[in-house]
Amino acid sequence: MRTPRKVLVKLGWIAIIVFAASPALAQSLSDLQNRFDHEKNSVAKAKLLEKLGDAQFEEARRAEKEGNNNVVDLTLEKYRDNVRAALEALKKQHPDAEKHSNGYRQMEMHVKHGIREVEDSMLAAPAPYKPPLQIVRQELVAMDDELILMLFPHRPAPAKPPEQPLEKQP
Repeated sequence: MRTPRKVLVKLGWIAIIVFAASPALAQSLSDLQNRFDHEKNSVAKAKLLEKLGDAQFEEARRAEKEGNNNVVDLTLEKYRDNVRAALEALKKQHPDAEKHSNGYRQMEMHVKHGIREVEDSMLAAPAPYKPPLQIVRQELVAMDDELILMLFPHRPAPAKPPEQPLEKQP
């Protein structure tokens, strides 16, 4: 079965348009940071953190390949600051994460991803650059723990095993 020539030409043009439009659709890190900084809606800010965080991780990886560890540290510290800003905005506008979990859930998953990115950068970083990354990791872990506690505040108490009656020995 042969595909008509017109269909192939149309598919070719569609592919060209998609590939040509891709760079135009991708936003720069500075544009995303600017949108994040000026966003008033906390849920939108948390969702925008995903795009901004991914762009920051890409920038950190690029700097890491170039051996520019100062940029890696600064980029990941800025990510941590953005997570803190988004979390504070969520807590201010939607203090009950259990009832209004939108934003909290996305943020918690992305912070887990951020922790892994920081850990990967720590493995590749020279010794003098590791302490700032360790601090960033510790603070991200603390914020992740806070997010989990906010999302699931009513955890059941650990069940105690039933006590076995002592058997009398003869």
